[in-house]
Amino acid sequence: MQKRVHYICLFLFGTLMLAVSVCQAQPRTDTTTPSGAGQLLEFLYAEKQNIKKIDSLNQFISYTGKVRIKQDKTLFYADSAVLNPVTNVFEAFGNIHINDADSVHTYAQYLKYLAKEKQAFLKKRVRLTDGKSTLTTDELEYDVTVKIGTYLKGGKVINEKTTLTSTEGYYYGDTRDIIFKKKVRLVNPDYTIDTDTLQYNTNTEITTFTSPTTIRNDKKLVIKTRSGYYDLKNKRAELYKRPVIDDSTYTMTADDMALDSISGLSEFRGNAVYRSKDSTKGFDMIANNIKTNNKKNSLLATQSPLLLLKQDRDSIYIAADTFYSAKLSDLLKIKNVPRVRDSIDFTFLVDSSKEDSTDKYFEAYYNVKIYSDSMQSVGDSLFYALKDSVFRLFKSPVVWAQANQVTGDTIYMYLKKSKPERLYVFENAMALSQVDSSIYFNQVKGNTINAYFDTSGQIQFLRSKGNSENVYYATDEGGNFIGVNKNSSDVVEIRFADGKAKRVLLINGVDGTMYPMRQVNHEDLKLRNFKWLDNLRPKSRYDILSSQ
Repeated sequence: MQKRVHYICLFLFGTLMLAVSVCQAQPRTDTTTPSGAGQLLEFLYAEKQNIKKIDSLNQFISYTGKVRIKQDKTLFYADSAVLNPVTNVFEAFGNIHINDADSVHTYAQYLKYLAKEKQAFLKKRVRLTDGKSTLTTDELEYDVTVKIGTYLKGGKVINEKTTLTSTEGYYYGDTRDIIFKKKVRLVNPDYTIDTDTLQYNTNTEITTFTSPTTIRNDKKLVIKTRSGYYDLKNKRAELYKRPVIDDSTYTMTADDMALDSISGLSEFRGNAVYRSKDSTKGFDMIANNIKTNNKKNSLLATQSPLLLLKQDRDSIYIAADTFYSAKLSDLLKIKNVPRVRDSIDFTFLVDSSKEDSTDKYFEAYYNVKIYSDSMQSVGDSLFYALKDSVFRLFKSPVVWAQANQVTGDTIYMYLKKSKPERLYVFENAMALSQVDSSIYFNQVKGNTINAYFDTSGQIQFLRSKGNSENVYYATDEGGNFIGVNKNSSDVVEIRFADGKAKRVLLINGVDGTMYPMRQVNHEDLKLRNFKWLDNLRPKSRYDILSSQ
């Protein structure tokens, strides 16, 4: 019996010595259990270990050489580390790498880690990456539990071709959102963004603006907004709170905007204002909805649109239900636009590679109204080209110039320095002029009418051709009525002074009668289709504005 006990003791002693020898030969592996249940710090590997106990609250274990530590799904790597097992805090030094569940990797040269709270404080060449983007900073606080990283002394995030810098940053690992604050700048090959607060998602590549923001590109385009987002991947943006686009040729403002850089399509909603910067033949477009196509240089305005043609001091206001504008050179490739000025040849625009600010036309549809100080008009629709400055008015248009009214099936209204230069009316042409604000009207009717204006915008000459009819009230030098002429001829020519008819010339096939004022029914003298339409005439630019 004693011999058997002796052999058992020898066996146990030998086993203990073997265990000691194995422990001395292999790297250290220890487990420290913090006060938080289930939050274990497991020291997986270290080439050397040293224990130093100062008192019951201060005990330190140092590890050196390829240190590996684990807590739940988070791995820590470092050249060396020092652990206080009582407070459950460790510091690591040199080539630190935190692998958070293989989703977020963080690198630094110094780490202080609170195991109970799962909070890491990193310094010196800090780098955090989620596989798509990389954050670099000099100091970073990272919460392993909620995967939130914070820097407060400047940092940079690089995601493919996009670089973001700011004074402060907050990274959310679960959602892949980064909130940048203070002196934020985003640099991309296509543009640069400057703001005070910006949110960026590294997965979706969507940038959200929550403070005044300026966006610039290398083509002198500047966008200012206070709210909105930009999808970097799909190159789409939604901007709110009265953003402004400032280009080298125009500015655009609206309550909100939708922009698509790939398709070139944009929509501007709510009090949208487009202003061209051309000082000689520029224009403004105001509407509640404006759609543009940058690839076609086209514009569609609806919902109470108003077009303002800026020509010297006398601007022209035009209202309609719908406006469409595009490049005249593109239109000429698919449609013949008649040349109505001998001095203007449209054909050169088709082959011209040089940008021309006058290479633009406008179409207006339904309920067209025009107002300027020197002339006014209403009609169904119009076509206007900046190149020749001619309004083509269709479907029973009416034009007023001072005391004169002109109607017809179609009217070409030529402008020079925003004032009427000439009117050409064809089919059912008629010109009426109220005589001294009385109930009497001078009248001219024919197949066509050509009217010419002086530099002040007053009519000075009118010619009616083809089955012409004329009613003319003659006056003496004192302005008293002498009588009234009603006649017909092939051609009627009228000379004006101060906008009033002073001389009438009848040419070929003349037939007519002179009536004393009191011996004729003046209503019977009115020509067929006579209509005085002064109630339709815009009396001021406010009539145009109020109709919208």
